[in-house]
Amino acid sequence: MHIGIDARSLVDPSTGIGRYTLQLSKKLTNNSSPIFSFYSPSPLCMEIVQSIKASNFKSASCHNRVAKMVWSQTQLPYWAKKDNINLFWGPTHRLPRFLPKSIAKVVTIHDLVWKYAPQTMRPVSLFVEERLMPEAIRMADIVMADSHSTATGIAEVYPELSHKVRVVHLGVSALPDPFNPQILLRLKITKPYILFVGTIEPRKNLDRILKAFSSIPEAYRNQFSLVIAGGKGWGGINLPKLIREYQLDGSVKLLGYVTDYELAALYANARFLIMPSLYEGFGLSLLEAMQYGTPVLTSQSGSMAEVAGDSGMLIDPYSIESICAGIQRMLEDDELIKNLGRKALHRAKEFSWDKCAAETMSVFEEAITLRDIRMSQV
Repeated sequence: MHIGIDARSLVDPSTGIGRYTLQLSKKLTNNSSPIFSFYSPSPLCMEIVQSIKASNFKSASCHNRVAKMVWSQTQLPYWAKKDNINLFWGPTHRLPRFLPKSIAKVVTIHDLVWKYAPQTMRPVSLFVEERLMPEAIRMADIVMADSHSTATGIAEVYPELSHKVRVVHLGVSALPDPFNPQILLRLKITKPYILFVGTIEPRKNLDRILKAFSSIPEAYRNQFSLVIAGGKGWGGINLPKLIREYQLDGSVKLLGYVTDYELAALYANARFLIMPSLYEGFGLSLLEAMQYGTPVLTSQSGSMAEVAGDSGMLIDPYSIESICAGIQRMLEDDELIKNLGRKALHRAKEFSWDKCAAETMSVFEEAITLRDIRMSQV
């Protein structure tokens, strides 16, 4: 079997989808049987290339959105055809329109933000998702969904295509050793803290998080800080302005983008992770925190509740009162934190990249079979 992979997300593997593609690609290429070819719109860094056991990497020199879109519909299918691949996998909601019919096609759908939370997307991204994701779902022999929540969403929007969907849960990424006390000192974190990890964008619900944190008793804000780690996204969210508006100066620490070493230390030492997103297709940050026995405060519906299971406290992400009550309960109840922490460790072990890779290979094999049936009917 010769498998072609759209590697555009590996150009920036720090994103959630980039982490997914990288970790799964590492595990898939440990299998010596298939041949793997990776196609990217611009060169991948040597560290990524060396971490993936594949012999065929092809890249163009496209560095803007328009050029990448043109590449994906022209150069990419040309390479796939020339390499005579058997199956093409799109890890990021996309499939090239002009792939030969003889190639089996699998696409991963991480979420349906464009359908269920369109107000949280950039206008350009919304325009593209509304058009290219439905096309990819229709073209695919099999659609992989990160969660049962996402699978249900696909079935609701495209009931006639629900038979194509297979749920393959993500794994938890192994981060570096977190027990280096110098890391927190270097980040100037000197007291117990609640942790938020994620890109700064509307979907992450940071305005309500800050408003809820400002509403807890002052004694808790003096004892605990709120640490926010994540790169700048979009939506014009001005965190320093919100911090001033809610009179949280001295209670909130903004770290911006952090390294994996810093992230591991932040997860392992947090009182809990707060993640009441308005919508997530999976929520990798939940698992990353839970693997250290760190409990989570997250949304009561969708994939976040599915991932957290009984290892977190669930709240209404649209209710400041619900978020505030959840924060206060997890700050005042040490026994609750211990119980949720034990459950978090156990729950995180149920998700692994080895399991994800094995199930993904089964999907690939099924897609090849469906391709053979499809071609026999032509």
